[in-house]
Amino acid sequence: MMDILPILAMAGGGGGQEPSPIGMMGPIVIMVAIFYFLLIRPQQRREKERRALLAAVKSGDKVLFGGGMIGVVTNASEKTLTIKIADKVKVDVIRGAVTQVIGKEDDVPVDLPQR
Repeated sequence: MMDILPILAMAGGGGGQEPSPIGMMGPIVIMVAIFYFLLIRPQQRREKERRALLAAVKSGDKVLFGGGMIGVVTNASEKTLTIKIADKVKVDVIRGAVTQVIGKEDDVPVDLPQR
């Protein structure tokens, strides 16, 4: 019985040739291209827009933070922002905490609830 297994393995291959390694790479290349155009490229574009948004924050802008806090920028340095969140209350935050620039102090965004 053991002597028959190598013979069956050689004969049962379908009699065809082995596929070329280049032909096997085609579907892999196509999958990588699909992932690039559907996942990686849009993420890079969003990150570029976010960096531009953070670089454009200046004094007087009303900003929204990831935690839901809204404040007005009173001082902007390279890495931090000083935010006025209430009368006589100022907080220093890192620029990366900003999720949206609402605009000047008198602008109210459409998507935020009003009190």
